[in-house]
Amino acid sequence: MKTPLQLAGKHLLVVNSGGIRERFILQRLKKLGVSVVLLNKEKNWAQPYVDAWILADTYNHMECLEAVRGFMSNGDGKIDGAITFYEDDVPLLARLCTEFKWVGNTYGTALHTRDKWRMQERLRMCGLPAIEEKLLKTKADLEEAILSIGFPAVMKPLWGCDSQFVLYIDNADDARNAYQYLIKTCTPNYDSIYKFNKKLFVYQEFVDGPEFTLECYCQYGVPHVIGIHQYRPKKLPYFLDSGSFIPPRVDTGIQDALRRITESALIILGVRDSLAHAEVKWTSAGPRIIEIASRMGGDDTWDNVMRVYDQDLIQTGCAVALGENVPMDTVTPQQFLVSHFFLPDQSGIVTKIRGVEDVKREKSASTFFMKDVGDAVLAPPDGYESVGWVSVTGSSFDSSEQALADFLRRVTIEVTPFRGSSTLGRTDRKNRFAAASIVKKGMLGLARMARITSVSRGDLRKLHVGVACNIFDSDDPVEQDLTDVGRQVEKVLRERGYRVTFFDFNDYPRVLDELRESDVDIVFNLAERINGSDGLEPHVAGVLESLQIPYTGSNFLTLGLVCLDKIMMKQVLIHNGIPTPRWDYAYSINERISEDLRYPLIVKPANSHNSIGVTNDSVVTDRKLLEKQLSYVIEELRRPALVEEYIEGDEYEIPIIGNDEEDLRVLAPVRWIFRDMPEGYWHIFAFDAKWRKGNVYNHIEEQRPPKNVDKKLESLLRELALDAYKVLGCQDYGRAGIRVDAEGNPYLLEVNPNPSINVNDDIPDSAKFLGMDYGDVIEEILLMALRRYQQEGKMQGITDSPSPPVQGTLMSEE
Repeated sequence: MKTPLQLAGKHLLVVNSGGIRERFILQRLKKLGVSVVLLNKEKNWAQPYVDAWILADTYNHMECLEAVRGFMSNGDGKIDGAITFYEDDVPLLARLCTEFKWVGNTYGTALHTRDKWRMQERLRMCGLPAIEEKLLKTKADLEEAILSIGFPAVMKPLWGCDSQFVLYIDNADDARNAYQYLIKTCTPNYDSIYKFNKKLFVYQEFVDGPEFTLECYCQYGVPHVIGIHQYRPKKLPYFLDSGSFIPPRVDTGIQDALRRITESALIILGVRDSLAHAEVKWTSAGPRIIEIASRMGGDDTWDNVMRVYDQDLIQTGCAVALGENVPMDTVTPQQFLVSHFFLPDQSGIVTKIRGVEDVKREKSASTFFMKDVGDAVLAPPDGYESVGWVSVTGSSFDSSEQALADFLRRVTIEVTPFRGSSTLGRTDRKNRFAAASIVKKGMLGLARMARITSVSRGDLRKLHVGVACNIFDSDDPVEQDLTDVGRQVEKVLRERGYRVTFFDFNDYPRVLDELRESDVDIVFNLAERINGSDGLEPHVAGVLESLQIPYTGSNFLTLGLVCLDKIMMKQVLIHNGIPTPRWDYAYSINERISEDLRYPLIVKPANSHNSIGVTNDSVVTDRKLLEKQLSYVIEELRRPALVEEYIEGDEYEIPIIGNDEEDLRVLAPVRWIFRDMPEGYWHIFAFDAKWRKGNVYNHIEEQRPPKNVDKKLESLLRELALDAYKVLGCQDYGRAGIRVDAEGNPYLLEVNPNPSINVNDDIPDSAKFLGMDYGDVIEEILLMALRRYQQEGKMQGITDSPSPPVQGTLMSEE
């Protein structure tokens, strides 16, 4: 801007912070001396640039109006004008300006520049060349459009931005497939802007010819064009920008015609006081307006106009919004600029970005990268993303093109396409538009999977970790423990610098939406219930797998087998030759238990853990007591019953951590000795022994590690525990329970694939003997999970990891 404007000290309401890639806007506002009042849903990265916040959901206009009204009713709540730089918020800005009598456009103008169908109809009504079009509300409308408009054609959302879901159509089958693609995919789940779309789309004739964008401002109803881009041919069928020239490479006569039709369209659409961004095509019949937005163009627009025309769109927009007269400087190009967008051919993971730092040092070059190595980048139909762009200026187009070609030779960007045998959340696409909503979820899941497979050990604490758990307001000791373990893990991860998000599976299905919207890299799965039901513990892992979110601990099948089907677990143990007490089971009270079993027997629920349903009465010595206990488990607890021969002897808990030969290991075991138990009490871990304090079970002696145990027995216990852990498919960590009778014979009682890892539980306590504190244990489990996903990623071909995989463990370093 050649003539300076006095904006310092003005209080400007900015609607929506945008994403961090738009940080340059707020940075520029601060340099201009504007006092920024930011209307946004929440406080975020923009904090250093904001003087005051108004917190409200910008998709809820009434909430925003009330919030701004409340702010201004405060004595210090001053606002001189308002602006937005985002397409979503143009109608909200208009409502605010009308309500508080600030400079701006009317709500009707906002709708004319947001609604693609209404826009063309307005131009047609006022005599400007308009595009033939049909509003699509139903499949019948589509069939009418195919007949009346024909091909080639363009299909697009009624309300949209950034060329998202703008599709080139050249036959009837493509048209029908594209419509289904839009209906399924163009939703608020993809982008919040589609909250306004209401599944309405526009079918338009395809207008051929070179495309231009004109950057404008309107003040007092007078339009001014201050910059023109000419785009390189777009990548069809998705109209992706591959690069541009500025100023345009056409003669002044064409440029003047582009200006005239744009200025006329701005007047017709009622754009009075705001920035504007017009897309225009030059056809054999002259210029045709494609779309007009009443806000600043995105991506590299501001930077390009500044460098070529020496015009500051941000400053101009603020001046218009604040009622400051913008001087009508002569606008002439100062230099020539060419730009190039780095577009992936397929969705994948960015595995290499080289040479960019060299380019940044060149005064003639400007770069902006939205993706870093390890980030997912989604190509159509999964998404509409680029890795970034580079623009180069010169004294002529030839010199600029030559410099750009040189820079592109020096820059290397590699995107490894998603691969892998897993098809979870994906489908085989029968056509280029099919099932995109499902594909997108799958691609994002694979993106997350691939991202963590490339995490190096040094980057561990850069992970965004979710904690899946259960929150109870209860006096029940089990529920209190379930609540506490999640909070303890969350606390220690935060203390070590992780970004942590908590997911309460007692609040289902809300937690499902939270997971879908979250960008967590991995979830620490501690949840043992869904909405309070312990029968749904395995389903937590199933939910995470269906969303393709990596998680710690065992998978759905193992949790279902071991936690909910101890009968099947016993069969697996026997099939693999692992010694376990002789047993039988019953699903109904009428089923007979084998007469071959020797008393005493222990009867317990076959699909619960935490010793729920286990009391001193669980051990029975005759048929009458057996039937009584079967009745208790089957009819009162409403669970199947597992009946085992009672083994008298010491009990060993064997904590295990790891997944394969390189990292699988047994931590210090614990031995429980029952010899001091009072007479009349069986030597078992009843529910009261684990969860009630101050009772007879306090007489159980704990040895960690065990004392005076034969070395051969100690080795055998380790080997049995590891064998059971592996054959049952446990992952990352677990615990095996083994009884040893008076003759030294071990019997594997159970394996817990999801044991509690609270501060003083078995695994953390045993790890202390290796010099590990609680935080070390939690990070160790994360390392085990990451290493497992890295190995799985290699086998499935999900990524060619640019970083070395996680090697070793924290324990191996101690």
